[in-house]
Amino acid sequence: MKKVKTVYDHIRSNNIKTIILVALFPIIFIALVFLFAWIVVPAADAVRVAAGVALPTMIGCLIWMGISWAFGDSMMLSVAGAKEIHDTDPANRQIFRSVENVALAAGLPTPRVYIIEDDSMNAFATGRGPRDASVALTRGIIKRLDRLELEGVIAHEMAHIGNRDIRLDMLLITGVGVTVFAADILLRVIASGGARNDDNKSSGAVLMMVWLAFMVFNFLITPLLRMAISRNREYAADATGAQITRNPAALASALRKITTDSRVECLDKVKAMSAMCIANPRGPREFIGDMLATHPPVEKRIARLESM
Repeated sequence: MKKVKTVYDHIRSNNIKTIILVALFPIIFIALVFLFAWIVVPAADAVRVAAGVALPTMIGCLIWMGISWAFGDSMMLSVAGAKEIHDTDPANRQIFRSVENVALAAGLPTPRVYIIEDDSMNAFATGRGPRDASVALTRGIIKRLDRLELEGVIAHEMAHIGNRDIRLDMLLITGVGVTVFAADILLRVIASGGARNDDNKSSGAVLMMVWLAFMVFNFLITPLLRMAISRNREYAADATGAQITRNPAALASALRKITTDSRVECLDKVKAMSAMCIANPRGPREFIGDMLATHPPVEKRIARLESM
């Protein structure tokens, strides 16, 4: 007899997959640099090249992550045009209370609550951690979902906060930005360098191979890994949200409604934020295929929720 998966089984499985996928980022990056360098220099030299490229790249990532850590959440809220609400505001008091109640059920501090004045249905969470997190809801999702469905959505976002997904998203976005910037610098160095003797020719060939490794990593490997992580975190947040509310059916119902109108116009040009929302905010054109999708197919998410 086949064992029925519980909420805890889903959460554990998705967490293990996420750890494996995150670990693959530096492993694949170093392996690519080594393999491409090995094409033009001996293996021992290729190892030194890989080590020499990996160290400054990781230092650059750490520095940029520090900047992102300090200002990333406020930048994302600003891009979305989100406005903070408080429990003292009569028009939005009930929304604030719903977030407060779900946070209490999740055992987390109440996050700051923001409204995005858009009639579509979407939501996202951001922040450095549970103590300074924010939840943003569109006006459309507040108006068009009933109370239990909205609490399911809020619980999903609280799950992202509790699971530290908002921190992971911010670090991944930053890391990708640094490797793209590094590739651009390498290309400029190659373009400005001469080839007056054999040593310069050899160095130029190595730089070209390293640049190619960066390009393969940035535009082939990174999107696949990042989207796979995003899909796993959405499954985990669905499961944890269902655990918080004890009502997976309400979140499943909310997802059915949200996917009919999830596009948020102000996020059309901010591709990096797509993975942070409960549903793709840029419209169905982004779903080129399951491998490149920021979210799992809604039918699978609903099926998992209904099986819990």
